[in-house]
Parts: sequence; structure tokens; C-alpha cells
Amino acid sequence: MKIAIYPGTFDPITFGHIDIIKRASQLFDHLIIASAKDSNKNPLFSLDERVELIKHEITNLHLENKVSVEKFEGLLVEFAKQKNAKIIIRGLRAVSDFEYEFQMFGMNSKLEPDIQTIFLPASENHHFIASKLVKEVARLRGDISKFVSPNVIEALNKKIKNNA
Repeated sequence: MKIAIYPGTFDPITFGHIDIIKRASQLFDHLIIASAKDSNKNPLFSLDERVELIKHEITNLHLENKVSVEKFEGLLVEFAKQKNAKIIIRGLRAVSDFEYEFQMFGMNSKLEPDIQTIFLPASENHHFIASKLVKEVARLRGDISKFVSPNVIEALNKKIKNNA
């Protein structure tokens, strides 16, 4: 069984993430969406909230049989080994993403040579979507319906209102 991991903070999950999830789920027997604790990014949503938002999207896509959602902290390669995953999926939006992702690939391959990284470029319609920008547009009360699902819009609006 070929198991892949698609890691990220997913703060919040966007249509860009969903695009990568749909495409990666077609390539592997099982895809684990791994939401990282990652305190360096100072996420708006808690780890549990992010996991619930992702699970809601997976259910809407009817991918529950092929895709699971888990949270993790620590080294990604250690998490991958625990899950018997041999592949890490990384989405690329722009050339600027590649340098950082390539450095991560190099580090991960030195830490665990048996785990491979596959870069999936974002689809043309989604390459500009970034969670950070979606949150900024939402804070400024802009229309984010082209970037995230209605469930995420509701959660974002509620979170922003409560943090105001």
C-alpha cells in the first residue's frame, strides 16, 4: 500500500490545498493530510480547529476512504516513518516556493533517505491562493468565496469577529 503525506498548517484550508488533495489522492492508495502544530507561523486557528475544517472538506469531497486527517508536531520524517509513508507531497504555487521546498527536501532526504518528496504544482486557477492572503482579505471584509469553502468562510468570519 503506497501511503503519502501532505503536510502543512492549513490555516485555513483553501481551494489550493483541496486541489492538491484531490490530485494526490488519485496517485496513492492512501493520503494523510498532516496538520502541523507549527508555532512559528502563529496560526489563527487552533490545531484542533484546523483538523476539523480539513475533515469537513474531505467529507464534502467524499474522499474519507482514501484520505485521513491527522495532527502532528516534530519532525515530518519521523511522523512519516510512524505512518509507514514513503512519500511526502509538497504543493508549489510559485517559483518562490521552490527554493524553500527544495531546501526542506534536501534536509528531509538526509534525515531519512527512504522517504521521497514529490512536488505538485498548483493548478492554474489556484496558484495565487495563500492562506495568509485569504485571512488578510477576510480581516478587511473582502469576498473570499473564490478561495475557500462556505464552511471555512463561516469559521474565518467567526474567528475574526471573536478576535476583534
